[in-house]
Amino acid sequence: MTRLVLIRHGETDWNVEGRYQGQADPPLNARGLAQARRTAESLRGVGLEALYSSPLRRAAQTAAVIAETLGLAVHFEPRLMEIHLGVWQSRLTEAIQREYPALFRQWERAPWETRIPEGETLRQVRARVYAAADEIISRHAGETVGLVSHRIPIALLKIRYQHLPPEQVRAIEIPNASWEVIPLD
Repeated sequence: MTRLVLIRHGETDWNVEGRYQGQADPPLNARGLAQARRTAESLRGVGLEALYSSPLRRAAQTAAVIAETLGLAVHFEPRLMEIHLGVWQSRLTEAIQREYPALFRQWERAPWETRIPEGETLRQVRARVYAAADEIISRHAGETVGLVSHRIPIALLKIRYQHLPPEQVRAIEIPNASWEVIPLD
């Protein structure tokens, strides 16, 4: 049976501050590194046979801890990166709400219809994440494969494989350093 293990990166200072990360590249903070170590230990019995990661630093650092703990190599896959949030990247939520009130409300209520200036749409992210997953799955048929990624890509994969309503993409809770096994066969 092919299984995907969806793993979200550990915490960054920007997570704590409420700062939109997107494809900006803050590192894990001390708590995030500790979370990565706990996640790695908790994955010992899962039987991971391959590990892929977004190349963004917070995911790469999480993947490195998992790889070292489990004796795996990390394969970096740029298509697993977080949504590009354009002009919102590195900005605090309150500042975005103040400067882009109508667009922020639309992002909250109708994310599939929203394009942040200079950013990606959810449809674009979905296309690249699904293409990456399809290739990884075909390369590792019958194996258990870890994907270290970010909230939006993981939410999109959960929508696909758990048949969740697409309009819930922004509401799906995926805590930092959490993981979940998705059986595919």
